[in-house]
Amino acid sequence: MIHNESGEDYLEAILRLSVGDKDVHSVEIARELGVSKPAVTKAMRLLTQKGYIQIVDNHIHLTKQGETYAKEVYEKHKLLTEFLVKLGVEAAVAETDACRMEHLISKETYDAIRIFMRKS
Repeated sequence: MIHNESGEDYLEAILRLSVGDKDVHSVEIARELGVSKPAVTKAMRLLTQKGYIQIVDNHIHLTKQGETYAKEVYEKHKLLTEFLVKLGVEAAVAETDACRMEHLISKETYDAIRIFMRKS
């Protein structure tokens, strides 16, 4: 598990960028997250050490463990965005707030929101 939100943001970005088996490069991640290429390089080193990604010929790939984790974070993000929109929050604001919330929300609260959203 990653104990900071930026690591989760990087995994989520790699997941989104790799849709359709597309190769992912550092420059795309930097653009997606609005960070510098050196920041991406540092993050990729840490994610490689933790076993979440592999870099082959400058192509960044999620490992099975990384893909599972990234999908969990992304699903949480999507559900929280949907929940906030359902509450009447503007979509762009809901997207931004969900990105912050996904890293901080307790499992208990997230499970309650998930159950609520299934019923409604």
